[in-house]
Amino acid sequence: MNQESLLDLLNRILKDGLVTPYFQPIYDLTNGKIHGHEALSRGPKNSPLFSPEPLFSLALKEGKLHQLEILCRKKAITKFSTLALEGLLFLNVSASLLSSPDHQSGMTLAILNQLGLDHKKIVIELSEQHPYDHNGLSRNSVDHYREMGFQVAIDDLGVGYSGLQLWSTLQPDIVKIDKHFIKDIDKDDIKRAFVQSIVTIAQRLGCTLIAEGIETQQELDQLLEIGVKYGQGYFLGRPCEHPDFHENSYLAKQAQRRTHFQEDFGESVLSLCKATPAITLDSELIDASRYFKQHGDLFAIPVLSEGSPVGVIRRHQLHELFSTPYGRSLYENKPVTHLLSDEILIVESNTSLSSVSALLTNQEADTISHEIIVVNNGQYVGTGHLKDLLKRITELKIQTATYSNPLTLLPGNVPIHKDVSRRLLAHGHFHVAYFDLNDFKPFNDFFGYAKGDMVIQLLGSLIKDIVSLERNFIGHIGGDDFVVIFESADWRQQCEEILRQFSQRIREFYPKENLKEGGVWSKNRHGDIAFHPILSLAIGVVNPDPSLYQNHHDVAELAALAKKFAKQNGGNYLYLHKENTSTNQLSA
Repeated sequence: MNQESLLDLLNRILKDGLVTPYFQPIYDLTNGKIHGHEALSRGPKNSPLFSPEPLFSLALKEGKLHQLEILCRKKAITKFSTLALEGLLFLNVSASLLSSPDHQSGMTLAILNQLGLDHKKIVIELSEQHPYDHNGLSRNSVDHYREMGFQVAIDDLGVGYSGLQLWSTLQPDIVKIDKHFIKDIDKDDIKRAFVQSIVTIAQRLGCTLIAEGIETQQELDQLLEIGVKYGQGYFLGRPCEHPDFHENSYLAKQAQRRTHFQEDFGESVLSLCKATPAITLDSELIDASRYFKQHGDLFAIPVLSEGSPVGVIRRHQLHELFSTPYGRSLYENKPVTHLLSDEILIVESNTSLSSVSALLTNQEADTISHEIIVVNNGQYVGTGHLKDLLKRITELKIQTATYSNPLTLLPGNVPIHKDVSRRLLAHGHFHVAYFDLNDFKPFNDFFGYAKGDMVIQLLGSLIKDIVSLERNFIGHIGGDDFVVIFESADWRQQCEEILRQFSQRIREFYPKENLKEGGVWSKNRHGDIAFHPILSLAIGVVNPDPSLYQNHHDVAELAALAKKFAKQNGGNYLYLHKENTSTNQLSA
């Protein structure tokens, strides 16, 4: 299609309203619930202007971009209302739209009123990623929409001309991190450090972060670990014309697992939380002074706005202010905003202690918070303290060391049993692999315990190097017995790679003459001299059905039986025990 025909098509699109709204879901990554939908527009199907890039580029070139944007906005709001979609509606608006003669002030509110749609459900996404937007995005743009009651988001953080300076100047309610920084974040230390810093800044400013362009499970898991709460991308849901997005099952399942893990192995920041009195933004400094007198152990008082913390009043700062000549008489009736400190750490109540520790570590040394403000869905719950966090983490490390095998530092029986119990309770699909060395005692007797320990360390290292820690658990029962609890689908490939590498590496522990003979002569269990071949590895695997096995004891017995069958075969062998079948799957 030539340029003239494309222009005719564009004019027809604008005249007849031939754009179709598509919607992409934005999820709360911590629980899988819908947070909102971003509206994306498409031209006529099977036409050169169906995709947004050629459609909007042509409209920009012909000076009709704002006319197109207004049409897309009307269509998106109407369809969002008709479909009764969940959550917020995110509308893309070019930064320069407000200065355009085509801009109709109050148009969005008029549509919302006509449809009976609450304006609080609308988020205006302002972007300056295009050259024509240079210097077009200003505080006036943000204030214009805020005055009408809309939330304002800055799109594509890290792509525009101003970056962090723009964020600081405009102080938006929401910031969307550009997909460039999300792609391969699980493999890129620089991107990970960048996003961690953004999370810390957002915590201080009380700003919501949304990660764009999540395309893999690994990227998603990394963002969750960093502390990003909201996200969108092809992995979670592609834009579609007739969306039917509800709770994301993967995210919901991960949330359930994290809950069980916290119950069994970790703690959330809620364990540090104490009910601390708070004051509101309309309070005066004299009110804060009274609180400090009533509570001698209180060093900071949270200040709330509609139940959400916005800062603290610190005892020493108030004392210094009131200690100056005429300080009390001059300032005691001043609002608390006069002395409000927003250098605080605010975390959700389900945040793990390790995540809180990471957030504190990322703060600048001279501004590090001693108070930890705990919220539940943004609403104030109480406070924790840095010294309590450090004390509890130390206690947990001691506890972990107590339950770890000293030779490999891998979790021992208690954590293994808890992990199995947690997976049974969650009715998860998993495999338990029991690793055991064949003829290890004769090897120990012949070469000595020091060399035996080196072999155990070799096996532990191979398992740690080959088994992915993503959704899997590695434990060391004791001696030459190891357990891996696999949730990943490629468990067999990982086990076979361990067998392959062990069969090669174990030869390093034998002198040439023993390798030539294929083993050693040593006493057997009955005290008789017998020939024992080069050490080999037996792996017995079971796939326990949570409806049949109620506790970790039952699973342990089943895994021990599978290991027994694997050892009976001899050599480096993988055995999968299947329940209620006449045959079992074997592989060397």
